Amino acid sequence: MELIIVTGMSGAGKSVTLKFLEDLDYFCIDNLPPMFLEKFCEFCTTHGTGIKKVAIGIDIRGGSLFDDFFRALGSLEHEKLKILFLEANDAALIKRFKETRRIHPLSRNDRINMGILQERSLLKKIKEKADIIIDTSTFLTNQLKEEIVALFVHNKKSNSLMITVLSFGYKYGIPLDSDLVFDVRFIPNPFYIDELKQLTGNDPQVYDYVMDKAECVIFIDKLKSMLDFLIPSYIKEGKNQLVISIGCTGGKHRSVVIANEIVKYLKIKEQSARIEHRDFMK
Repeated sequence: MELIIVTGMSGAGKSVTLKFLEDLDYFCIDNLPPMFLEKFCEFCTTHGTGIKKVAIGIDIRGGSLFDDFFRALGSLEHEKLKILFLEANDAALIKRFKETRRIHPLSRNDRINMGILQERSLLKKIKEKADIIIDTSTFLTNQLKEEIVALFVHNKKSNSLMITVLSFGYKYGIPLDSDLVFDVRFIPNPFYIDELKQLTGNDPQVYDYVMDKAECVIFIDKLKSMLDFLIPSYIKEGKNQLVISIGCTGGKHRSVVIANEIVKYLKIKEQSARIEHRDFMK
């Protein structure tokens, strides 16, 4: 029997993940006390239930249940077991709790960030034992679903690095959360072409103008090669998020075209990536 334990930070997507797994024909149980884990698996395998795939959501934030979890894992070492840990940064978790108006389970009489801090401490050991860690900080619901399908249907290796490719205009400032910044102002500017001035890099006329420049094609090829080298190293180092910022003067033409090309390339390489054009409508 295949068994997935789904756990992690409150607000990181545990319940949604269980729903996705249920759609993938997993028999799902949420918030099963760990002390019942061994008995349930025994029932599934010895009573002719026909259950082949099980996903169990477990909250191990409280006292004795935390100890029960590790005892239960010890009794299940013979099973085909994977621990899936869902993670998110503090800012994303706080935003989700505020948007849903939920109270963090460990901060009913305190601020949300204090509950998150306490939960991280409690979950540290189980995170270390996890087979798969997914950081959902920047994930949309459909992106999380794609990751779950890739892992448990197509048997692909977990790709917990989420890349944001961000176009911007230098006249509005460099994005503060950038990890890598590339200046593409050396490429001829469509702004000075009357019929292109009011368009953006999302328009085919601007795309053709920018991509027709030899220096642009060479730059994109070199950037792709650099990313091919850097991304596996970032993943190995445990980095969860990468922001690649590409800037031109106004963030409307050249940077938009190149950012779109890079995201297209990353998706062909089956890398989790999203596009954001910060300034193209200004």
